Amino acid sequence: MTVENEDDLHRLMRIGQICAQTLAHMLAHVEPGMTTAQLDAIGAAFLKRHGARSAPILAYRFPGHTCISLNDEAAHGIPGERVIRPGDVINIDVSAELEGFWADTGASALVPPARPEHGRLLDATRAARERAIGAARAGQPINAIGRAVETAAREAGFHVILELTGHGVGRHIHEPPTVYNFYFRRARQKLTDGLVITVEPFLTPGAGRVVTASDGWTLRTRDGAVVAQFEHTIVIDGDRPIIVTAA
Repeated sequence: MTVENEDDLHRLMRIGQICAQTLAHMLAHVEPGMTTAQLDAIGAAFLKRHGARSAPILAYRFPGHTCISLNDEAAHGIPGERVIRPGDVINIDVSAELEGFWADTGASALVPPARPEHGRLLDATRAARERAIGAARAGQPINAIGRAVETAAREAGFHVILELTGHGVGRHIHEPPTVYNFYFRRARQKLTDGLVITVEPFLTPGAGRVVTASDGWTLRTRDGAVVAQFEHTIVIDGDRPIIVTAA
């Protein structure tokens, strides 16, 4: 999507803030001993209270209102009877639609007691997202975002999950263009003012490759390594993008 007027931006920001608030609400309620289904129900109720609809259900009939992934689950974890345990790395991905506008956000968190190496992973992933947002400037090629993520990951001693990318968003949950999390030479499309995309690095201490689990949805690392992800929906706007899903 390309934002064409103030009304577009207002509506996009509205659903972006609902997604951000839902994510914060869910993260605040994470407790050891609860199931991912119970946590998803908290998110579902918050979305409903604000009149928003779950994007995964609306677009793909996903079996959950949000995606909740634990430890070696890189993405698309199905909420269910899996129990959240002390020491887990949890990722919550919230995407939703309101009045024809869609937004997408996500974040990882540590369930106490946290391992120091997991804390370093989350810090590095969050920093990679911020570096990527800083590279998202009008007139730059889109692969500048991937270069920023890959460089930040390498400097911190982690690997990028190659199969998982950012994407266009706004009128649907997944739109062109693909926003790679590594430097892809052929991705030379210029970023233009008003373009709406997600920036969402996935970092791991492992090799950085994933496989689809038997449930047909969940993506797990092949080597069992933990994964962290941080995501924002942004609008390209000159030298500094507008962060639609900022808390």
